[in-house]
Amino acid sequence: MTLTEDAERKVMTLLEGRDSQLGLRIYISRGGCSGFSYGMSLDIPREEDARYQFGPLQVIIDPDSAPLLEGIRVDYVEALMGGGFSIDNPNAVSSCGCGQSFRTRDDKGAPAGCRH
Repeated sequence: MTLTEDAERKVMTLLEGRDSQLGLRIYISRGGCSGFSYGMSLDIPREEDARYQFGPLQVIIDPDSAPLLEGIRVDYVEALMGGGFSIDNPNAVSSCGCGQSFRTRDDKGAPAGCRH
């Protein structure tokens, strides 16, 4: 997993003044335009989670999501219409135009309508 400096800086800003045990949880849920959707939240790690340390920031991934997130690159990009996180996932063989949903070669999930 790779976390860019811009992504790390943005998450650290979101964590300011919060519980020091919190980290960035990245997870996958079934659904979305292409079968799987990315999710992110600030959360406290659980015993079964994989943990990745980026300076003072801890990234947390649950065991079910871990295989689908192996080798990802997480970035934060500022844009004219607002900023947002982006995930480059080498496991995805296709993705939706919204960039929040993807499909893998072996496990396609359950596609749903795209919400832009």
